[in-house]
Amino acid sequence: MTRKRFHGLKKVKVRASWNKYNLYNLTRLRSPFWGGTFYQQKWLAKSTTRAYHGEQIREGQWEKMFRSRLNAVVPMDHRYLAEHDGSEHAAGRGSGKDRPLDMSEKLREKQQIPWLHMTYAPIERRLDMAVWRALFASSARQARQFCTHGMVKVNGQVMPYAGYLLNPGDMFQVDPDSVMFATGARKESRQIKVGRKVRQKRARLNKRLRLPNPKPALPERRFRQKTPVEEEVEEKEKEVDTWAVPKLAINMQEYRKQRLATMDQFIGTAQLEFERGKSKLGAKRKQDLRALIKDARGIRALINRKSEAEIDDSLAKLIGQFKLIRQTTKADAAAATPKAVSRYQHKKQKILSKRLRELYLKELTTVEEEVEDTSKPYATPWKPRPFMSPFAFIPRYLEVQHSICSAVYLRHPVARPGLAEVPTPFGSDINQLAFTWYLRRR
Repeated sequence: MTRKRFHGLKKVKVRASWNKYNLYNLTRLRSPFWGGTFYQQKWLAKSTTRAYHGEQIREGQWEKMFRSRLNAVVPMDHRYLAEHDGSEHAAGRGSGKDRPLDMSEKLREKQQIPWLHMTYAPIERRLDMAVWRALFASSARQARQFCTHGMVKVNGQVMPYAGYLLNPGDMFQVDPDSVMFATGARKESRQIKVGRKVRQKRARLNKRLRLPNPKPALPERRFRQKTPVEEEVEEKEKEVDTWAVPKLAINMQEYRKQRLATMDQFIGTAQLEFERGKSKLGAKRKQDLRALIKDARGIRALINRKSEAEIDDSLAKLIGQFKLIRQTTKADAAAATPKAVSRYQHKKQKILSKRLRELYLKELTTVEEEVEDTSKPYATPWKPRPFMSPFAFIPRYLEVQHSICSAVYLRHPVARPGLAEVPTPFGSDINQLAFTWYLRRR
């Protein structure tokens, strides 16, 4: 049996998705509900609205969630409530203390409360819908997938159930890499080819370095003495355990990325120190700096082949040598500089060093922003996916912090005069018919 087309163009159905075909269907949405009987109008309205509001939920499950009582609030004038306690309504009966009639209030048009836009308000409490409303996923189905795969936390605990109903004050977090993949643009064909080559090369390297796991030995006698060959084998096994090669492909990926970035920053700092002191450094100091930069590049090239302890030791040695070179350079400069140096020269050197530092930091940030990371499943440098702007809004009942990919469910959505907090692309007539359809079952 063939699978039904989710974003069909023949029969217009608006989905909870950022897809470009869905945006096209949204522009074609009309209200063709006036040609049939009342039952047909209700059924068509129900079918159309359910395609957008929780189409991943079974109909029987939604019917249990449906509530005929819709939440709404009426705003009150806080200044009036602070000045009066209500006794003014009973004062001045026949004594001439009544307020003069204000015709501007009578003529002012009162906004109606869109009650029936709140028909699908219970669905907004679901975790997958809240993740999608917070712009952490490109569709409600993808948000459901994030929950099922353990990428969403609620109040610090992993919540694998997409149908979990949030309570006011609950905080949920999503894995940042998953959010960047869901909301970012796709890779270009060139980036896909480069990433495939890098992954193949990394897999070959891991396969070459990975050692076979020895089979567990049978239990031996307690007091039997071990032969020299057995002792040598045990020592080799201990060395292999301390080496921990299998971590190369799984646990140490992020660690090696951090160390690569640190090594790049260290090499850039050393090169800047060398370029800045070309005219002032002696021949011995220049040789030391060149050798240090060469060693750092060699260590950086071998990071994927070394263990964690070896990388840390090498980095600590490099930093110690660099500090020693800088201290000796400062001491030589202090000994060679005459005491009678004008304040203007000191100020000029300070300004130049400050400008060089700013230029270096600016260069570092631009390199970090423009770098292409082949290990990421989305296009790098990151950019938002196309056709995202029409859907980029956040409801009032959510407080979102996109820098840490977390949000707080403040309260349940309510209706106000002229405003309903449940986002829906349908008008009040369609929502009224859908509400009437489900009301007959209550």
